[in-house]
Amino acid sequence: MNFLAHIYLSFGDEEITLGNFIADSIRGNKYKHLPERVQKGIKLHRHIDTFTDAHPTVRKSTKRLHENYSHYSGIIVDIFYDHFLAKNWPNYSDIPLDTFVDNFYDLLENNYEILPDATRHIMPYMIADNWIFNYSKMEGISRVLDGMNRRTKNRSKMNFAILDLETYYVEFEKEFTIFFEELISFSKQKYISL
Repeated sequence: MNFLAHIYLSFGDEEITLGNFIADSIRGNKYKHLPERVQKGIKLHRHIDTFTDAHPTVRKSTKRLHENYSHYSGIIVDIFYDHFLAKNWPNYSDIPLDTFVDNFYDLLENNYEILPDATRHIMPYMIADNWIFNYSKMEGISRVLDGMNRRTKNRSKMNFAILDLETYYVEFEKEFTIFFEELISFSKQKYISL
């Protein structure tokens, strides 16, 4: 899953949210210096990723993209799924998406000192261009895919994946909806047990 899903699946717990968000910037167990609940957020993130990568519905989505995007297809599906979460946000939260995202940006700014360098680097761009809120729009997803393609020095061709999203929009949305209900349940259980 991508940024919005990981933030959402922290269930309003600020320290868990921080850990869940920064986890991709932390290798191995290089998080032992962080507050305990931030560490739990990192662990939750890793459980979510493991569950997601092995899930048959997610694999169905990635298989649709594999021929054109190879090992990048999983990253693309993560981005697509964040789009569907943002687009259908009122189905999952009573807090308006813009408020939820603004609160998250405030959380990052208020905890800047514990953020890894990689997170500190992307944070100003993320906030200035309001990446997470803009996941709800096709233009926002297109910009994210363009940016990811540039980061791979145009090897991934991820910028073309917006066409796949348009072509198979109904299928991807249906797969997201089925999968995300299961992921919410799994994540709640992990959150409680950590």
